[in-house]
This record gives sequence, structure tokens and C-alpha cells, in this order.
Amino acid sequence: MEEQRFDVWATGAAYERYMGRWSRPAAEEFVTWLGCADDLRWLDVGCGTGVLSAVVITRCRPRMVAGVDRSEGFVGSARAAVPLSAHCIVADALSLPVRDDTWDIAVSGLTLNFLPDPTAAVAEMARVARTGGLVAAYVRDYAGGMGFLRRFWDAAVEVDPSAAALDEGRRFPLCRAERLAKVWADAGLVDVSTASIEVPTVFADFDDLWEPFLAGQGPAPGYVASLAPADRHQVRDALSAAVPRGLDGSIALTARAWL
Repeated sequence: MEEQRFDVWATGAAYERYMGRWSRPAAEEFVTWLGCADDLRWLDVGCGTGVLSAVVITRCRPRMVAGVDRSEGFVGSARAAVPLSAHCIVADALSLPVRDDTWDIAVSGLTLNFLPDPTAAVAEMARVARTGGLVAAYVRDYAGGMGFLRRFWDAAVEVDPSAAALDEGRRFPLCRAERLAKVWADAGLVDVSTASIEVPTVFADFDDLWEPFLAGQGPAPGYVASLAPADRHQVRDALSAAVPRGLDGSIALTARAWL
């Protein structure tokens, strides 16, 4: 797809400023929702910069944690950030280098919608999970639940109507409860349940919101990087006009994810 050329995931530090800082509270809510026992073996598929793996280690006292991600840059960041008790390697979620029936829990955080075949990825997670084990994931609600991204794309389309085709809310129909549950069913899994979580995304001021869009990590920043300077300024101005501000200039929004 043409849209995928904007899906750049390579630099952990840039991702952390743009989206990663909101990922830890989502990971904590997700792990709480799972309610798993201690001393289990966890596989983190699409581990990114290691946020979910780090939360699992802190909260669940696992026997073992391993993470896989196709981005060498992200895996490097994960190795630096996650405790040494976790192992992070570069690998494809659609072809996990893992034996069948070997993990108690296979999880994926904020990744499935960016894969070319989410159902195949979930089937791979099911393959490596033991009988009676758990396969779980969460994805951002791009359609309406990501406040700052919703406002960004609305502003971008106001300036450039062709940007509508790049809007994650349009591109990723998987990021809805019923579509996510269908992927699990299509992968042959049973006892499927869904839920949503919502975390605050509070920006100190507009620059705190806007500057991460200039780093080129992810679809929206990739789109911004493609714009001529004059068009970029127009999108910035439209977004600035669209966000609510507190008396101190802060911008308080929320981010929803489906589990």
C-alpha cells in the first residue's frame, strides 16, 4: 500500500517522544486486565522499545520474557531499556523463530494493525502458546479514541483533503472491539473477550504536542515530513486552533485502546 511508506519505525528515542510516553500506562492497564499469575513464560510479539516487556517483568515476576520485533532500531532500544532477564531479537511476527507449544502467554502491544496479515500473526502466537495458554493484545483506537491523533488528521485533511487516505482511523479497521475479536476467532482461538482502556495524554503546551510530529516516526509524522514547509505550517496552525488548552497552556486529551 502507498500509505505504508509513511509507517517508519526505526528510532526508539523519537518514538518515545511521539507515542512511547503514552504506551507505558496502557501496558500497565493491559497487564492488570490480564491478571496473570507469577512464574510464567511470556513472549512479547512486536515488542518495539520494550515497554510491555518491562511492565511484565516489574508486575508479574515471570519465569522468562522474550521479545521479537522486525525493527533493528527498536530492538536495540529494547535491549538497552529492558532488564537483562528479558531477551529481545529481530524477527518477523508472521514467522516466529519459536517452537510450538512453548510459552504460557503470547502478547502483542500496539502492533497488530501495522502487520500485513494480523490473523496470521495471531495464529503464530497461538502456535507457540501452550495448550490452555493465553494469547492477548491491545491496539490503539485510531478511529475516535486517540484524541491528539484525531485532531491531527482532521487538521491535515482541512489543509490537504488527500490526507484522508492516510488517516489511521480509516486505514486500520482492526482497531475496533468487534474486528479484533473476529481476528481471534478466525485464528482458531476460543473464550475470547474484549475490553477498552483509556489513559490521559497531557501535553505541557502546544510545542510539546507538535514537535514529536516532526521526527518522522509513525504514519502521521511520516506524512508531516513529506510536506513542503508552507503546507506543514498550515497543518500546524490548523491543529493549534483545534486543541483545547487549560489556563496554563497545557493540553489534556485521552487515548483509548482495545484489548
